[in-house]
Amino acid sequence: MSVEDAERVARVVRSGHLAQGAEVEAFERELAARLGVAAVAAVSSGSAALELSLRALDVGHGDEVVVPTYACDALHHAVTRCGATPVLADADPETLGPAAKDVARRLTRRTRAVVVVHPFGLGLDLDEFLALGVPVVEDCAQAIGARVAGRSVGSRGAMAVCSFYATKLLTTGEGGAVAGAPERVARVRDARDYDEREDLVPRFNFKLTDIQAALGRSQLGRLDAFIARRRAIAARYRTLLAPVAGCRPPGDQGERHVFHRFVVTVERPLGQLLEGLAGKGVTARRPVFRPIHRALGLDGYPEADRLWTQCLSLPCYPSLADAEVEAVGAALAEALHA
Repeated sequence: MSVEDAERVARVVRSGHLAQGAEVEAFERELAARLGVAAVAAVSSGSAALELSLRALDVGHGDEVVVPTYACDALHHAVTRCGATPVLADADPETLGPAAKDVARRLTRRTRAVVVVHPFGLGLDLDEFLALGVPVVEDCAQAIGARVAGRSVGSRGAMAVCSFYATKLLTTGEGGAVAGAPERVARVRDARDYDEREDLVPRFNFKLTDIQAALGRSQLGRLDAFIARRRAIAARYRTLLAPVAGCRPPGDQGERHVFHRFVVTVERPLGQLLEGLAGKGVTARRPVFRPIHRALGLDGYPEADRLWTQCLSLPCYPSLADAEVEAVGAALAEALHA
């Protein structure tokens, strides 16, 4: 957080207009321009954005939505809150996102949508997913600012969702957004606020405040600097870890990767490795808490299971100092050879 962030928020507080208003509208316009989309609706969280995007696509009882199992639980919750059934797809071992071929074999006549998560900052090529003929919701929670073939993530699907939680690429503290065609975004705007309506169609209190939007606008203005620093950290990690046996760092993906997380593949048991790093003062973690299918007691997702046992997320955020990057790299190399 910067002095500018604090002043932008303080200005709103001093104005006395704290709820959704002019700052939210400005944030929506600026975010739409950044994503290259027609319209954006700001909402209270990324989870709310997921649910409202599905509702805008008329997902409901009797429908199915294909989501990746190697992802956070918010996807499963959003689908079930709409009354639909989540259908899990296995991971792609190269991208760590959903595998298009596995998604294709999960489709049925009841499939209403597919959620494609751009994993850990990597923008996926959507061609194979769009070719399936089912509406695609792009989950850009970890990848805003990434570009694929000259286009921003979030600009090709039927809908796109963003998250602005405290640890995301830019933050409003809590918050999210839904992007897409004006008529669909209008449905999201209608659903995010229930107050003073003539009818009793189910709606929500999923609004963003002007306080949060002011912070988001300030952060959005520095997004390119944030991404540049993340890429610099990733480049240094690659140099440090390239000679380390038993560790495979991600390659340089150019503008496709904004490195929300720096995820390496290791050949040592993760439990021991995490303990060893913690003993050296390094907080690393699995990039996914646990695949969704494991919470449901399901099997048949071998790639997601393998990634869960081999993938390690190292600290990677703009305020990380060069000396700290060096220390993390050295600690991982030592832990791998312990």
